[in-house]
Amino acid sequence: MDLMKKKRERIVAKKVIKMKDIGREGFHFFECEEFTYLQQHNSDEKYFIFERLRRTKIVGTKANPLLIESDVEYRISYYIVGKIGTKKGKWTFGQYCPTIPVEDFPRLLEKAKSDKVIL
Repeated sequence: MDLMKKKRERIVAKKVIKMKDIGREGFHFFECEEFTYLQQHNSDEKYFIFERLRRTKIVGTKANPLLIESDVEYRISYYIVGKIGTKKGKWTFGQYCPTIPVEDFPRLLEKAKSDKVIL
């Protein structure tokens, strides 16, 4: 799939992922070390992504003082074909917490283990 090929290229290029701190007074920067994906079994317009991220930098104030650079975290997200506005008909990153069918969740975890995303 072209979307996942682009995602792989971003990992190889070590593209930085910037996220706001939960306290909104700082930012966390991550590098995606590895990922896998799985198409939802009953939709050709939704893919789940399971990523292993390593925090590379923290800027500003962090809400949780125990977080440190080099921490490894997992992120489950999704891409979906947009239905409205400028995203209509285009693959777009899901901006909300993903919901995943019961049938697909164990498949995604098994795939993440076999693809060596889960340490």
